[in-house]
Amino acid sequence: MSFLKKVDKSIFYISAVICVIFVLWTIALPDSASKAFNACLSFLTGNFGWSYLISVSIFLVFCLVVAFSRFGKIKLGKDDDVPEYSTSSWFAMLFSAGMGIGLVFWSIAEPMYHLGGPPFGEPNSIEGARVAMRTTFYHWGLHPWAVFAVVGLALAYFQFRKGYPALISSAFVPVLGEEGVKGPIGKAIDILSVFATIFGVATSLGLGALQINSGLNSLYGVPNETFMTVIIIAVVTALFTISAVTGIQRGIRILSNVNMTLAFLLMLFLLLAGPTVFLLNIFSDTIGNYLQNIVWLSFFTDPYGSVAEHTGYDWLGAWTVFYWAWWIAWGPFVGGFIARISKGRTVREFILGVLFAPTLLSFIWLTIFGGAAIHIDLFGAGGIAEAVGKDVTTALFVTLQNFPLGSLTALVATILISTFFITSADSATFVVGMLTSGGDLEPGADLKVFWGVIEGAVAAVLLITGGLKALQTASIAAAFPFMIVMLFMIYSIYKAFIQETEVPMLGDKSKIAPSQGEGEASSA
Repeated sequence: MSFLKKVDKSIFYISAVICVIFVLWTIALPDSASKAFNACLSFLTGNFGWSYLISVSIFLVFCLVVAFSRFGKIKLGKDDDVPEYSTSSWFAMLFSAGMGIGLVFWSIAEPMYHLGGPPFGEPNSIEGARVAMRTTFYHWGLHPWAVFAVVGLALAYFQFRKGYPALISSAFVPVLGEEGVKGPIGKAIDILSVFATIFGVATSLGLGALQINSGLNSLYGVPNETFMTVIIIAVVTALFTISAVTGIQRGIRILSNVNMTLAFLLMLFLLLAGPTVFLLNIFSDTIGNYLQNIVWLSFFTDPYGSVAEHTGYDWLGAWTVFYWAWWIAWGPFVGGFIARISKGRTVREFILGVLFAPTLLSFIWLTIFGGAAIHIDLFGAGGIAEAVGKDVTTALFVTLQNFPLGSLTALVATILISTFFITSADSATFVVGMLTSGGDLEPGADLKVFWGVIEGAVAAVLLITGGLKALQTASIAAAFPFMIVMLFMIYSIYKAFIQETEVPMLGDKSKIAPSQGEGEASSA
């Protein structure tokens, strides 16, 4: 293992040993693991669900305040740095890494699931459809991107402006000091970041593999079973590891652009072949509905149990809390990856770009796919909500069967899922490599291979022992400690920005743009 010469041994060994123990425990004692997953899920959602909602809302408010404050002029880099990637490639990479595979999975499954059992209103009704689309926009809108923006902002600022290593712990220099982040607290922060990333991406890998299996079953009759899903995880793990090893310029950037091209073509086809005017109306109506209700939705915790009683299960824990935890678990690797590709942009450009551009694209995607499925159920042949209720992984392919060229579009969709699968996972592998190599912006290929195998193994054992519920538990459990880390992170960022922009007594404003060499000695 030559890469051990280039790693932070304390972070690498502790993270690797615990991950390997988790995999072996889950394989050796699946029943024990399954019971532990269920107990953990019930405890966290039952007692701390409210904390996820409040924390993510704080992240969103923080981003908006910072973007429109005097801090927005600060550059994420030295004063003469320019963006390394074009704006179009930047958007493509951050969207592919941050949303891709999950959005493909849930764009039809979630609105149709809510249509059949909405948190408010009657099932399979017009009002139920409006609630279903509004809820889906809420779960895939500004809030998740605020999570990514907070982590990405902190990492980009302290890496490229201040010259510290590409580690989550570097964001805490204003609070802990340079020596403090090298001590036990800093190491613990980085280890938590590794765990959040591993389990967050495992959730996505599991969901993606389930949907690829469903697509292959629809196209070629491949058995839709756990063994086949594990085989798919193994194959795609090999592919995304290869992509991660080739680096950002050759692997991730090219695949991200391929993703966006395929996604655009598939969206355009459904828009033109489907109920075009209906979809345009849904887009406008749902954006208004979402913006009108965003504040109360952000803090709604179902304290009286009315939604749980109406739906027959812990709706808030199964949906909103799961999503917020999932986004937080994705925070280290999506934020780390976005930071890695954002050098040279201003704070304002970074936040507004990360918050609004992918959110708008997500809304367009959700409208076309979710709206088309709703139109089929309410005004067409129907049956999609019923199919989703039986197996959520079939949602996309059941919908495509109602359009011309159903087999061709299903094949394109399967390829799209696979490429999103690869870009999300290789971005995570890249970031975990950075976190365990002392912040190296180009971690070694063998280190990325090691973590790629670990990610695939965790996803496989979670699916084997508990399926979708185990995947949800992994995200929620891994996210809880990192959520606390993020709350302290925004305080640290704010403190650093205040120090950089405070005006001296004589009125000299030069501190708004620090000297070129500031912080470089710290990284030595």
